Amino acid sequence: MKLEKKSIYTEEDYNALPEGAPYQLIGGMLIMTPAPSPYHQKVLRNLAFALWQYVKEKELGEVFFAPIDVYFDKWNIVQPDIIFIDKMRTNIINNQRINTYPDLAIEIISPSTAYYDLIDKKELYERYGVKEYWLVDPLKKKIEIYENKNNKLILKQSLKEEGIVSSSVIKDFTVDLKTIFD
Repeated sequence: MKLEKKSIYTEEDYNALPEGAPYQLIGGMLIMTPAPSPYHQKVLRNLAFALWQYVKEKELGEVFFAPIDVYFDKWNIVQPDIIFIDKMRTNIINNQRINTYPDLAIEIISPSTAYYDLIDKKELYERYGVKEYWLVDPLKKKIEIYENKNNKLILKQSLKEEGIVSSSVIKDFTVDLKTIFD
């Protein structure tokens, strides 16, 4: 399939891509996301497993990991590395995608995605009401946790290499950095 070259792409163009195509739609631009490194995937697995195990045991909602589409508007469809949706909001999940902001979005940055995770996607998460945003840097073994206050993501916690991070969106969920970056 050959995609027509445009200056602005929309949901219609994005949906015309083959399933599994490594793209996100950010600000009307199709952004190619190369396959992550094995270490990126290991960090994702460690964190997603801890989160999923806790959420499932407490029956708090749903946890998904990339690739899964999160639809904000016709110019913005992203694929966070990990998302959590509170059980009171599972109606936003359909067979194709998540139809608005998740309660928690987690991005594991890599050299090819850092700009989008740090700037563009963070701005989208802020604007559309993501309640909590975790930015995970595997190379620095660092996690920053942002809380959304009046549509502004404010840094709540920042730890590097060791310590325990906690979520304000998922009641009593904590995780030790050593288990994530193991």
